Amino acid sequence: MCDCRAVNQDWEDRVAAVWASFDDYPEERAADFRAVIDALVAELPEDSPLRPFEQACAWDSTGHSDRAVPRYREALALGLSGYQGRRAKIQLSSSLRNTGQPEEGVKLLTPELDGPSDELDDAVRATLALCLSSLGRDREGLSLVLGALAPHLPRYQRSMANYARALVEPAG
Repeated sequence: MCDCRAVNQDWEDRVAAVWASFDDYPEERAADFRAVIDALVAELPEDSPLRPFEQACAWDSTGHSDRAVPRYREALALGLSGYQGRRAKIQLSSSLRNTGQPEEGVKLLTPELDGPSDELDDAVRATLALCLSSLGRDREGLSLVLGALAPHLPRYQRSMANYARALVEPAG
């Protein structure tokens, strides 16, 4: 999952177990959830990008996008890359949108459309569509969402993909 120093399968399994139990922490116990994440990341070296990434995820998931943004930025600045780096960009863009900075989210995610494809492609498009919508660019956002949806439809894939393109291509 990550080639970061001091991370091993046991640590990753424990983090995954905590996230799997997230629904066991009602809103009034959000601080308890973040404390569990903080205890796990305390096991990592100070300069590990996973520290601020996991903390950002915990703040974000408990309704504090404003507290998550600087931690996502730190994780990326420390070199978080690959799958988790892409997750950080998606989540940072969403948090930026939630804090009134959707244009920065668009700048961060747009290059991801041309990056290597993986299971996060649809999340990139969905989050980018939300950022675009917040900027009043609904046609572009709808185009992204339809384009992401089309391959999953049992029928009409070609039609939906064509409609998606037509939303953003100049009328001709």
